Amino acid sequence: MQQIVWRLHLRAAPEDVYDMLATSGGRARFWAESAEESDGVIVFRFINGVTTHSRVLERLRPHRFVLDYFASRVGFELEPDGRNGTDLTLTNTGFDPTEFNEIHAGWLNVLFPLKAAVDFNIDLRTHDPSRTWEQGYIDQ
Repeated sequence: MQQIVWRLHLRAAPEDVYDMLATSGGRARFWAESAEESDGVIVFRFINGVTTHSRVLERLRPHRFVLDYFASRVGFELEPDGRNGTDLTLTNTGFDPTEFNEIHAGWLNVLFPLKAAVDFNIDLRTHDPSRTWEQGYIDQ
Protein backbone atom coordinates (compact mmCIF):
# COMPACT_ATOMS: atom_id res chain seq x y z
CA MET A 1 0.00 0.00 0.00
CA GLN A 2 1.31 3.41 -0.98
CA GLN A 3 1.53 6.06 1.70
CA ILE A 4 2.46 9.69 2.05
CA VAL A 5 4.50 10.78 5.04
CA TRP A 6 5.41 14.39 5.82
CA ARG A 7 7.21 15.67 8.91
CA LEU A 8 7.04 19.22 10.19
CA HIS A 9 8.60 20.95 13.17
CA LEU A 10 6.48 23.55 14.97
CA ARG A 11 7.55 25.96 17.68
CA ALA A 12 4.16 25.58 19.36
CA ALA A 13 3.44 23.03 22.08
CA PRO A 14 1.66 19.77 21.13
CA GLU A 15 -1.53 20.93 22.91
CA ASP A 16 -1.71 24.05 20.73
CA VAL A 17 -1.05 22.12 17.54
CA TYR A 18 -3.64 19.51 18.48
CA ASP A 19 -6.24 22.23 19.08
CA MET A 20 -5.60 23.62 15.59
CA LEU A 21 -6.25 20.19 14.07
CA ALA A 22 -9.09 19.03 16.30
CA THR A 23 -11.31 22.12 16.61
CA SER A 24 -13.58 23.81 14.09
CA GLY A 25 -12.04 27.21 14.79
CA GLY A 26 -8.50 25.88 14.53
CA ARG A 27 -9.06 24.16 11.18
CA ALA A 28 -10.72 27.30 9.76
CA ARG A 29 -7.53 29.26 10.55
CA PHE A 30 -5.39 27.23 8.12
CA TRP A 31 -7.10 24.29 6.38
CA ALA A 32 -10.48 25.20 4.88
CA GLU A 33 -12.81 28.16 4.71
CA SER A 34 -14.84 26.33 7.32
CA ALA A 35 -14.52 22.94 8.98
CA GLU A 36 -17.38 22.53 11.43
CA GLU A 37 -17.73 19.28 13.35
CA SER A 38 -20.93 17.67 14.53
CA ASP A 39 -21.30 14.14 15.95
CA GLY A 40 -17.76 13.20 14.94
CA VAL A 41 -18.10 14.36 11.32
CA ILE A 42 -16.23 17.39 10.01
CA VAL A 43 -17.70 19.24 7.04
CA PHE A 44 -14.79 20.84 5.19
CA ARG A 45 -15.77 23.69 2.84
CA PHE A 46 -13.02 24.93 0.54
CA ILE A 47 -12.64 28.20 -1.37
CA ASN A 48 -13.13 26.44 -4.73
CA GLY A 49 -16.61 25.26 -3.70
CA VAL A 50 -15.59 21.69 -2.85
CA THR A 51 -17.20 20.24 0.26
CA THR A 52 -16.27 16.93 1.88
CA HIS A 53 -17.46 15.11 4.99
CA SER A 54 -14.74 13.51 7.10
CA ARG A 55 -15.31 11.19 10.03
CA VAL A 56 -12.98 11.56 12.99
CA LEU A 57 -11.56 8.09 13.60
CA GLU A 58 -9.34 8.71 16.59
CA ARG A 59 -8.51 11.47 19.09
CA LEU A 60 -5.85 11.27 21.71
CA ARG A 61 -5.10 14.80 22.89
CA PRO A 62 -2.40 16.02 22.44
CA HIS A 63 -0.70 13.12 20.63
CA ARG A 64 -2.88 11.78 17.81
CA PHE A 65 -5.69 12.93 15.54
CA VAL A 66 -6.95 10.64 12.74
CA LEU A 67 -9.71 11.12 10.19
CA ASP A 68 -11.21 9.70 7.04
CA TYR A 69 -10.42 12.42 4.49
CA PHE A 70 -11.51 12.19 0.84
CA ALA A 71 -11.91 8.40 1.22
CA SER A 72 -8.41 7.96 2.64
CA ARG A 73 -6.99 7.73 6.15
CA VAL A 74 -4.99 10.67 7.50
CA GLY A 75 -3.18 10.56 10.81
CA PHE A 76 -1.40 13.35 12.63
CA GLU A 77 1.11 12.23 15.25
CA LEU A 78 2.36 14.95 17.60
CA GLU A 79 5.50 14.46 19.64
CA PRO A 80 7.09 16.98 22.02
CA ASP A 81 10.48 18.13 20.75
CA GLY A 82 11.95 18.62 24.23
CA ARG A 83 11.96 22.43 23.88
CA ASN A 84 8.18 23.11 24.17
CA GLY A 85 7.72 22.59 20.42
CA THR A 86 6.20 19.79 18.38
CA ASP A 87 7.39 17.32 15.79
CA LEU A 88 4.36 16.49 13.65
CA THR A 89 4.18 13.47 11.38
CA LEU A 90 1.35 13.27 8.85
CA THR A 91 0.64 9.86 7.34
CA ASN A 92 -1.90 9.44 4.53
CA THR A 93 -2.93 5.97 3.29
CA GLY A 94 -5.74 4.44 1.27
CA PHE A 95 -5.81 7.04 -1.52
CA ASP A 96 -6.01 6.35 -5.26
CA PRO A 97 -2.38 5.66 -6.27
CA THR A 98 -2.90 7.48 -9.59
CA GLU A 99 -3.40 10.67 -7.57
CA PHE A 100 -0.19 10.34 -5.55
CA ASN A 101 1.58 13.40 -7.00
CA GLU A 102 -1.33 15.76 -6.46
CA ILE A 103 -2.12 14.47 -2.96
CA HIS A 104 1.55 14.46 -1.95
CA ALA A 105 1.97 18.09 -3.01
CA GLY A 106 -1.47 19.02 -1.67
CA TRP A 107 -0.50 18.24 1.92
CA LEU A 108 2.09 21.02 1.77
CA ASN A 109 -0.86 23.34 1.17
CA VAL A 110 -2.17 22.24 4.57
CA LEU A 111 1.06 21.88 6.55
CA PHE A 112 2.73 25.20 5.73
CA PRO A 113 -0.42 27.21 6.51
CA LEU A 114 -0.67 25.21 9.77
CA LYS A 115 2.87 26.26 10.68
CA ALA A 116 2.17 29.91 9.79
CA ALA A 117 -1.05 29.92 11.83
CA VAL A 118 0.15 28.12 14.95
CA ASP A 119 3.69 29.51 15.12
CA PHE A 120 3.18 33.04 13.78
CA ASN A 121 -0.60 33.72 13.89
CA ILE A 122 -0.58 34.38 10.13
CA ASP A 123 -3.07 33.15 7.51
CA LEU A 124 -1.15 32.42 4.29
CA ARG A 125 -4.31 31.91 2.22
CA THR A 126 -5.76 34.52 -0.13
CA HIS A 127 -9.39 33.44 0.40
CA ASP A 128 -9.95 34.38 -3.26
CA PRO A 129 -12.30 31.96 -5.07
CA SER A 130 -10.95 33.13 -8.43
CA ARG A 131 -7.51 31.70 -7.58
CA THR A 132 -7.76 27.99 -6.86
CA TRP A 133 -5.57 24.88 -6.62
CA GLU A 134 -6.96 23.71 -9.97
CA GLN A 135 -5.60 26.89 -11.57
CA GLY A 136 -2.17 26.32 -10.05
CA TYR A 137 -2.46 28.66 -7.06
CA ILE A 138 -1.03 27.23 -3.86
CA ASP A 139 -2.22 30.03 -1.58
CA GLN A 140 -5.91 29.47 -1.85
